[in-house]
Amino acid sequence: MKIWVNGGLVTAEGALVSVFDHGLTVGDGVFETVKTVQGRPFALTRHLDRLTRSARGLGLPAPDHDEVRRACAAVLEADPVDLGRLRITYTGGLSPLSSDRGDKGPTLVVAGAAITRRPDDTAVITVPWTRNERGAVTGLKTTSYAENVVALARAHERGATEALFANTVGRLCEGTGSNVFVVLDGELHTPPLSSGCLAGITRALVAEWSGARETDLPLDVLERADEIFLTSSTRDVQAVSRVDGRELPGAAGPVTSKAMRVFEERAGADLDP
Repeated sequence: MKIWVNGGLVTAEGALVSVFDHGLTVGDGVFETVKTVQGRPFALTRHLDRLTRSARGLGLPAPDHDEVRRACAAVLEADPVDLGRLRITYTGGLSPLSSDRGDKGPTLVVAGAAITRRPDDTAVITVPWTRNERGAVTGLKTTSYAENVVALARAHERGATEALFANTVGRLCEGTGSNVFVVLDGELHTPPLSSGCLAGITRALVAEWSGARETDLPLDVLERADEIFLTSSTRDVQAVSRVDGRELPGAAGPVTSKAMRVFEERAGADLDP
């Protein structure tokens, strides 16, 4: 395995960053997970735009898109896989052991790995913790993921693959690494960005291609929705068959099935929509 670290490819054993990197000491960094298909990245332009928005939101200098593209291409060429993911990580770089950022410049790491196609449906749980829709880093894809690690571990303990959060006012928000859509009376809805959810790349494409409405939804909508599905870069569109103790149809419902089909067709026709 070859990994890009600060300007060049190295082996996995040689892929090292300093223990003083601000991404390690205080979580001062941003990242993107990009699906790859037959050695090519999907929606890379959208991912790079979001990486830049997240970096600027933290006060980091904007990443050089040409450099990141070169890094992605080099990693994919070194280790081609039919279906995989690229992890682009961009941090504050060498810094003091404090919240202050150093002046040595950011760290850029790009790594890749093969993945398997997700099942068509999955189980999710809700958790008692909330997303802060008004926080300083709300809407930014930062490396400060401990909250998600805790919630996802609880999901796994309960036989699920994802945990869903409400925000501080009790509205449905998002999963640890996914966005959520619900079907009510045949109409497709997803929480608005003002709920505090991440502006998911797959979320945006599904909303555009399937005509979903952005709607403020109470968390208990999960108890009455006709269909529920998740979206993310590695899940694409994945039906939800169980929420907590509530069973939904095992097979994707008609709206979910259509969203799956449309996404597969349009994503297959254009790798950088």
